[in-house]
Amino acid sequence: MTRRFSAFAFALLTATGGAAASELAPGSGHSIQLGSFSGAVYYTVEQDGYRVVATMASGVEQQPVRVVSTLAAGQRMTISVPQAVGQPSIDFEIVRDGKALLVSDPTLVPATAMENDLSLDSAQPTTVSATAP
Repeated sequence: MTRRFSAFAFALLTATGGAAASELAPGSGHSIQLGSFSGAVYYTVEQDGYRVVATMASGVEQQPVRVVSTLAAGQRMTISVPQAVGQPSIDFEIVRDGKALLVSDPTLVPATAMENDLSLDSAQPTTVSATAP
């Protein structure tokens, strides 16, 4: 049953834009390349889920970035590297499918209209507010 479910998740990743996906074993590293960022991803089995760790840097002399997430069955996480305005981002997806953890090859994802309209201009402060329902 797990193999059939893993095959389905692999097909789903491929159909949703991922060029390919592979299954990762606990404690085994998987190299990733996202534009100018390179690094590795691995996971460990914890009591509350699979603890996924991705560490990346844009060069040997650069400060690395580490992303850590605990995934329950059926959950996924995406790491995205934006490019120039209007250019597609480079995305990498990790999916927990039952007892399997699938990692996709990086894919180019078109920028949305909202992402194209966003710009960081220090002369124009942005106000963010939240209200309770």
